[in-house]
Amino acid sequence: MSILGIDQITYGADELATSRRFFIDWGLTLAQERADELVFECLNGCRVVVAASTKADLPPPIESGPTLREVVWGVESEQDLQRYADAIRGNPDFVDAVVDGARRIGCTDPNGLAVRLQVSRKRPVEVACAAMNTWSARPRVDRRSPVYERATPIEVGHVVFFVVDIEATERFYASRLGFVASDRYPGRGAFMRCAPSGGHHDLFLLQLPSGQRGLNHVAFTVRDIHEVFGGGLHVSRCGWETQLGPGRHPISSAYFWYFRNPAGGLIEYYADEDELTGNWQARDFEPGPTVFAEWAIDGGIDGHTRRQRDVTPPGGRFLTEKT
Repeated sequence: MSILGIDQITYGADELATSRRFFIDWGLTLAQERADELVFECLNGCRVVVAASTKADLPPPIESGPTLREVVWGVESEQDLQRYADAIRGNPDFVDAVVDGARRIGCTDPNGLAVRLQVSRKRPVEVACAAMNTWSARPRVDRRSPVYERATPIEVGHVVFFVVDIEATERFYASRLGFVASDRYPGRGAFMRCAPSGGHHDLFLLQLPSGQRGLNHVAFTVRDIHEVFGGGLHVSRCGWETQLGPGRHPISSAYFWYFRNPAGGLIEYYADEDELTGNWQARDFEPGPTVFAEWAIDGGIDGHTRRQRDVTPPGGRFLTEKT
């Protein structure tokens, strides 16, 4: 029994029209639209709900302003769902209800976030991905690597929160939901995956000296490094602000590009994270800029010039052409 991944997230936002434009630019499909709620879908059916922050049935926020209100994790079967219900029944705000025609259980985690579980509604998808030629393996023959004009995110891959008590929150996800630690910043952060075998992390918890509680970012999986770049350039062309990227995380090996999200926190495209098994031993790291990013472009790349922002646009000459 293990959780399969994130099935749905719900934001509470102030400006639904702005969020509508942003998530369409981000590459999601608008599946439903009501006066107080927008429902988007990723390629595999993973849902992103953006509701008006005043909507009566939203779980309470963990911070002021637009932010993530709820994370719904998917399981394989009704039998698994019942086992998790038994495991979390004694936790605060336990719920067991029918939502959109299906059973959904949940509670509040130690950080105050609404955590829910349901039988997964995500569908299998097959996508063509770039093959990378290296010195020892040359799988891409007589064809070029793809160039993407925009991204089509496959799913919500992970979420990252600032927590008040890192030990209590990590313990909840490990003991109640079966999450496994992948790596740690001792006493300050925990990368966790929802099953022994899977991507590097589905959840990252961070404890700040200030004790701040809230959303750091939501990350969307895209098919390969080229879609990280193509998606980021498109979002830049649409006028949205880069926070950092593109770049590469040395801990998870993933390539990333972060933007500011009008629905709350930051939002990330990422690809090529490490794949782990139960044999993996969690490592300890000391936080620092070179641990967070092997390399990164501050302020992003301009989607029109395809160069770093605030630099002279390219001319028509070759780089080696003499003036």
